[in-house]
Amino acid sequence: MSEGIGARVLRKEDKRFITGKGRYTDDIIEPNQAYAAFVRSPHAHAKVNGIDASAALAMDGVVDVLNGHQLTGDGIGNIICGWGVTSKDGTPMNMGAWSALATDTVRYVGDAVAVVIADSKEIAKLAAESVVVDYETLPVVVGSVEALADGAPQIHENAPGNLIFDWEIGNKEPTDAALASAEHIVEMDIVNNRLAPNPMEPRSAIATFNESEDHYTLYTTSQNPHVARLVLSAFYNVAPEHKLRVIAPDVGGGFGSKIYIYPEEITCLWASMKTNRSVKWTSDRTEAFLTDAHGRDHVTHATMGLDKNHKIVGLKVNTKANLGAYMSLFSSATPTYLYATLLSGQYNIENVYADVQGVYTNTVPVDAYRGAGRPEASFVMERMMETAARQLGVDPAELRLKNFVKEFPHQTPVIMAYDSGDFAANQKQAMDAADYKGFEKRRAEAAKRGKLRGIGFSNYIEACGIAPSAAVGSLGAGVGLWESAEVRVNPVGTIEILTGSHSHGQGHETTFTQIVAERFGLPTENISIVHGDTDKVQFGMGTYGSRSGAVGMSAIVKAMDKVEAKVKKIGAHVLEASEDDIIIEDGAVKVKGTDKQMLWHEVGLAAYTAHNIPEGMEPGLKESAFYDPSNFTFPAGCYICEVEVDPETGVTKIIQFTASDDFGTIINPMIVEGQVHGGLAQGIGQAMFEGVVYDPDGQQLSASYMDYCMPRADDVPMYQVMHQSTECPGNPLGMKGCGEAGAIGSPPAVINAITDAIGNNNLNMPATPSAVWAALQEASKQAAE
Repeated sequence: MSEGIGARVLRKEDKRFITGKGRYTDDIIEPNQAYAAFVRSPHAHAKVNGIDASAALAMDGVVDVLNGHQLTGDGIGNIICGWGVTSKDGTPMNMGAWSALATDTVRYVGDAVAVVIADSKEIAKLAAESVVVDYETLPVVVGSVEALADGAPQIHENAPGNLIFDWEIGNKEPTDAALASAEHIVEMDIVNNRLAPNPMEPRSAIATFNESEDHYTLYTTSQNPHVARLVLSAFYNVAPEHKLRVIAPDVGGGFGSKIYIYPEEITCLWASMKTNRSVKWTSDRTEAFLTDAHGRDHVTHATMGLDKNHKIVGLKVNTKANLGAYMSLFSSATPTYLYATLLSGQYNIENVYADVQGVYTNTVPVDAYRGAGRPEASFVMERMMETAARQLGVDPAELRLKNFVKEFPHQTPVIMAYDSGDFAANQKQAMDAADYKGFEKRRAEAAKRGKLRGIGFSNYIEACGIAPSAAVGSLGAGVGLWESAEVRVNPVGTIEILTGSHSHGQGHETTFTQIVAERFGLPTENISIVHGDTDKVQFGMGTYGSRSGAVGMSAIVKAMDKVEAKVKKIGAHVLEASEDDIIIEDGAVKVKGTDKQMLWHEVGLAAYTAHNIPEGMEPGLKESAFYDPSNFTFPAGCYICEVEVDPETGVTKIIQFTASDDFGTIINPMIVEGQVHGGLAQGIGQAMFEGVVYDPDGQQLSASYMDYCMPRADDVPMYQVMHQSTECPGNPLGMKGCGEAGAIGSPPAVINAITDAIGNNNLNMPATPSAVWAALQEASKQAAE
C-alpha cells in the first residue's frame, strides 16, 4: 500500500495521544520547581496606587512576590506589535505601552499587577488572593463604536479618542462613482462577534534559569518557538538569544491563540532569574477566558452596487475593529491586510474601497484567531451576496456564478493576485451533492411538520501561506515569512526532517513523512520529524495561516532536491554510471535499464564512511533549505447549509452541510477532511453558539463554559466534504492549505440559511434560539404592519 502523496495514512502521532502518552508542557517537572500565580485586576480600568504583599510574603512556602515596577526596573521591555500599520494620513499607528506586569494603570479585567512564586500551586494561588492592591477605578468603555464617541474614556494617552489607526485600501473616488451610478444598491450593517479561542490545552510555561551557565530554558505552549525566542531576547530583553532555549513540546491546539508571547511567559522567565528557581504556570479555564487573545469583534457598514445585468460594480466597506486594551503581536494586520485584501471574495469587482479603524477598549486584547481576518471578510461578502440576491429576486447561486472570477491569474483592486481556481466547479459540485434543485420540495415537506426550512450559500476565498517576505515587509511585517528545513540521512539510511513549522494538531509527523516517502520510496516508519526546539532546529517561523504545507513542506522539498542531487552523484560514482542514468525508486538508487543498484542504506553508509565518494565531495548526507514563496496561496470553496427552525422556540437544527473545497494538491485526504471538520465546527460555533459578552463595567459575563456555549457533537451534522481542486502554481507541491477553510466559509452559510428560513435578514451571530425567536417575532410584526 502506498504511503506517499494522496494516501490515507493513519496519523503516526495518534498512538501517543490516544493512549495518554503525549508530553505536554504541564506534564514537565523541573528540579527545584516553584509555581506562579498572578494577581489580576478585578477592574477593567483603574489606577494602581499601591500593592501590599506582606500577608502573602509571611505565608509558609511563598518564595517571593514580584511586581511591575521591579520587572520594568530590571529592563524587561514592553510587549510589542509585530506589524506596523500606517493611517491614511501617513501617521504611524498609536501603540500604547503594555508591560507584562502593569505598573500604574490596569486596562482590562485580568491585567496582571503582580506574581506570587511559591513551593506549590495551591500555596501560590492562596497567597495571590491575600495580596492587597489599592485600585482607583476609572471610567470604562467596551465597544468599538462607543470608544470612538466624543467623551469616551481615554485608555492610552498616546491614542487620542482611542483610535489606534485609520487605515484604507482600494480606490475611494472610483468606488464612490461606481456606487453613484449603480442600478441597484445593497447596504448592510454587519457585526462579527467576539470569540474566545478555547484550545483543548490551556497555555502553560516552565522557565528555568541556570545561574552557573547564565542560560535560560522555556517550555511553552507555542505555535512558533523560534519567534518566541526572538522577541524574548531582542525586544523584551529577558536573555540574549544564544542564552535562551525555547521548547514547544506536544501542544494541544492553538487556533492562533498560541502564536504570541504573553505576559506570563515573560514574567516566568524573569521570575526564574529573580528567585533562582524553575517557575511553572498553567492557566485554568477562566484565566484563559480572561487572558488568551480573543478573535473577531468587527462592526461593519457595507455598500455594494450592481448594474442592470446584476454585475457588481463597486463595494465600499467601513469597519471598526475592536482590538482590546493593548496591541498584540499580529493584531494590527488582522483587520487590515488579512481582512480588507480579501473583501472582493471570489468575484470580479473592479472597484473596492475599505476604511478600517483600529480601536482600543477595556477588554481582552484581540488578535489572529483561526482564519484571522479572512472569516470576517467572507462574512461581509457572502452576507452581502445573499442579501443582494434576495433584494433582486434572483437565485443566489446564479448571482454568484455571474460574478465569479473566471480567468487566472486575476489581480484584485485590493493587492491580491489570485493564481488559480475554478469557483464555478466548486459551486456545481456542492449544489449537486446538496440536491439544491430538490430544496423547495424539502421546504414544503418541513412546513407540513410545522418547521421552517432554509438554505444558504457561502463561496469563500482565503489567502494562505502568508508570504513572500519582501511583500509583507513592504506592508509593515516585522519579520520575513519564509520557512526552513533540514533533511538528515543517517548512516543506516533512516531520515530525520528538521522543520521550522510546528504541529499542534495538524498531523505533521504523518504528512511531512509522506512527501519524503514519496520522493525516496521509503517506508514512513524510517522517517521522523523534529520540530519545536530552538536548540535542534536552526530557525523557523512556526505554524499559522495554513502555511505548513505550502511553505513548510516546500522548504523540505528544496532540501530533498539537494539530498537527491548528492545521492545521485554518489550512486553514479559507485555504480560507475552517468548521473543522467541514475533514478531513485523503491528505496534504492538504480541505473536505468540495468539491474545495477544500491539500497538506500548503502548510500547513507557510503556517504558517511567516505571511502568511495566522488573526489572533492564532502562526507555526510544532510542538506538544509529556506523557502520564501513567490505569492500567497488561495484556497477557495463553496459551502451550502440547510437548516430547520422551530418557530415556537427558535431552536435551529442543521440538517445538511455540504462543503466543496479547492486545496490544490492534497497529501493525506483523511487528515485534510479532519481539518475541514474541525473548522466547520468552529465556524458553526461562531454562527450559532459562541460569543464573548461584557457588561458596561468591563466584566466578562461569559468567562466559563457555564456561560460560553461551545458546539457539542449533537449540534453539528454529518458533513459532506468533497474536493474540486486546481493546482497552485506558486510552490513545488501545488498546495494551497486547508487548516482554516471550514472556519472561514461556514458562518455566512449558516446565517444565510437561518435568515432564509425565518424570512428576516436582520440576524447577528450567534444565532441562539432566543435571537432567532426574537427575529421571528420581528418578522411577524413587520408582516402584520
